[in-house]
Amino acid sequence: MKLDSLPQGVRLAVEAAQSKKAGGITVLDLNGLAAFTDYFIICTGYSTPQLQAICNEIEGMLYREMKRAPQHREGQHSADWALLDFGGFIVHVFGEQARRYYDLERLWRAAPSLVLPDEPEISQSRQRQRESRPQV
Repeated sequence: MKLDSLPQGVRLAVEAAQSKKAGGITVLDLNGLAAFTDYFIICTGYSTPQLQAICNEIEGMLYREMKRAPQHREGQHSADWALLDFGGFIVHVFGEQARRYYDLERLWRAAPSLVLPDEPEISQSRQRQRESRPQV
C-alpha cells in the first residue's frame, strides 16, 4: 500500500497529523475486513495539548480541503485517546500508554498496513524525553 494510492481524505488526515508531529502514523486498510469503515489511521500524541492539536488540525484540514466534518467524535478532551469518524475512515489518536494497551495494529493484523516513519528529529527528541523521565 502506498500513500498516494489512498483516498484523498485519508491522505489529508495523514498530512495534518504529520504537521502536528504525531508519532507512529499507521494506516490500516480494512476493506473486506470490516463493514463499518474502510481505513483506520492510528497515531500517537505525546501530551494532551498535542493530542487535541492533532485532532483539531485533521478536522480543520478536511473541512478546508473537502468540506468534510466528522460524523462522530469521542474522547477529544481525554489525555489517552480521541477518535474522529469520517465514515470511510476513522482516525485514532492515542497517548503512548493507551496505544500500547489497545494495540489496534495487533487486533487488525490481517489488514494491509502502511507505516509512515517519524521524522528523525521527532523520534530523537521523544527518545530524549523518555530517557530524562524519572523511573517509577
